[in-house]
Amino acid sequence: MKRPILLSIFILFSFFAVAQSNYSTKSKKAIKLYEEGQLLLRQRRFTQGIEKLKGAVDKDHNFVEAHLRLAFSYELLRDVKAQQYHLEQIIRIEPKNAKYKNIYYSLAKVYFNQGKYDQAGKMLAELQKLGIDNDRILSDVKELTKNINFAVESIKNPMDIHPKPLPKILNSFPLQYFPVLTADENTIIYTAREGVSFHDDENIVISEKDENGNWQKPVSISPNINSQFNEGTCTISADGRTLIFTNCEGRKRIGGCDLYVTYKTGDEWSVPENLGENINSRAWDSQPALSADGRKLFFVSDRGNGFGKRDIWMSQKDHEGVWQEAVNIGPSINTREDEVSPFIHVNGTSLFFASKGFSGFGGFDLYKSELKDNSWSEPENLGYPLNTYEDQVSLFVATNGKNGYYSFERNWHSNQNQSFLYSFEFPANSIIENKSIYLTGHIYDIETEEPLEATIELYNIGSKEPMGIFRSDPVTGKYYTILNENRKIALYIECKGYMFESQLFDLNNESENSVNKDIYLKPIKKGNSVRLDNIFFELNSAQLTSASITEMNKVIEFLTLNPETKIIISGHTDNLGTEEYNYNLSKERAKAVYDYLIKNQISSTNLTFIGYGESRPIASNNDENGRKINRRIEFEISN
Repeated sequence: MKRPILLSIFILFSFFAVAQSNYSTKSKKAIKLYEEGQLLLRQRRFTQGIEKLKGAVDKDHNFVEAHLRLAFSYELLRDVKAQQYHLEQIIRIEPKNAKYKNIYYSLAKVYFNQGKYDQAGKMLAELQKLGIDNDRILSDVKELTKNINFAVESIKNPMDIHPKPLPKILNSFPLQYFPVLTADENTIIYTAREGVSFHDDENIVISEKDENGNWQKPVSISPNINSQFNEGTCTISADGRTLIFTNCEGRKRIGGCDLYVTYKTGDEWSVPENLGENINSRAWDSQPALSADGRKLFFVSDRGNGFGKRDIWMSQKDHEGVWQEAVNIGPSINTREDEVSPFIHVNGTSLFFASKGFSGFGGFDLYKSELKDNSWSEPENLGYPLNTYEDQVSLFVATNGKNGYYSFERNWHSNQNQSFLYSFEFPANSIIENKSIYLTGHIYDIETEEPLEATIELYNIGSKEPMGIFRSDPVTGKYYTILNENRKIALYIECKGYMFESQLFDLNNESENSVNKDIYLKPIKKGNSVRLDNIFFELNSAQLTSASITEMNKVIEFLTLNPETKIIISGHTDNLGTEEYNYNLSKERAKAVYDYLIKNQISSTNLTFIGYGESRPIASNNDENGRKINRRIEFEISN
């Protein structure tokens, strides 16, 4: 784990604790300028103080104490080049003086953070020759040596990825970072700053691809979201209709920076709302990452009771849709260093984040951890050339697990920095263990073709609890959801006044990255019928399987909410076997459904069952796919 930057400050400061009655210079003018500079620095008048110290060095180029104070001052100001110069001067002047031997460690850190791994290693070797008598320094030398070796070996064995900047039209701001995309990768939302200063306005912008696949000029996402104050670091739900972002001033706040939520209806975003005290604290809360189902929220906070200054925390919605009290996700992820910019992939198990606390190249590196048996695996550095000695943050991995997007940030120089949006492709099967696809489409009234606001629930076949609950857009009827591989997913669509619709998706057999499916709901009226895709029977039997429970309970729920509705339950088969056998089997299966409903308090006066055998096919019986469709249960409104 990388040692905090404060360690090198500790090393330098330790020299100033020593009585300085015996300076390394005999120049009275240099000493006078040095002491004047010291006083100015204590008054936090850095510019004037540094000028005095530089004057002292001009009077005597071998004035070690002045070089020490300048190195210390430039580190505070993040002027790495100037810091490096003065550390090098100390070693030039006193290469074998044990009093200054720990400067070798400080300079090794400076080289390491610039990717100068060979030079960093040489500095540590020189330090070891002089001897290490401080346990804290010894521990950090071992850690830095480990990181140097890791970086050198990683560069020798690079990943087969080739990051490239996104088009200039997207990288048109002085600073842009924290990109998120919709599931189809046709819309990108990110934070943009109008200047390089923290005082410049920070807004959330959006860009969409045109019909030719070209990105359009980014624009403000909404006047309801962006204000004269800073808005940034956002996350968006899989359906593109819930946005959570960070704001630090100008809105009702609990702490220094809080998280806010806004909802999209049609093309309009609602007025943002504070997410409340179960998520926000009196500290700094930022950098949200929403799971695909919208029920888990990861974010970064520097609140107390953590493992480092900035840790990753998580809140989860209960069954009523209320966010629960946030919890720290634990020491597997969080270190005494900073962990920032979490991103949870749509598969719900792959967590990506940036950290300074694990083996890496210097600065912030990107890591991945997998959720297995409710525990996070040891974070894996994503390797070179994605990670370098410069800061890499805010990784976004697309639904297909193939495309990655991130912001590349240059280290500070002269109190300024730069960041750009990049994209790349992961090598095949190298990063995401659980593939996901996105399902999208619209919900319509089958008769009027008007869009409907419907409730959509996802169930793993046979489960009693939904995997996700969301609604289609009330203006457009559009919906988005994510389906994960190696599962059979039952999809239920419900709307008041309509018969519910059930769909089955077998991700084991799905080869595409996306499915587009419009769904038409039928009003509750005589003659309308629906096919129950998620009712299953044992082979050549009328015995309902356990995987049918969810669908049967949906039928019970529908009939309970519509007690005056009467239905005919009909059974159908394919054409394999004799007509008599198929007729009897279809009738027995319809009766099995009828019996289950009666057993669960549905009145028999509302139910009738009938078997049609192979007489009413809705698909060809010439192949197994068609025969599978023909083997079905339907129910029809009879009143």
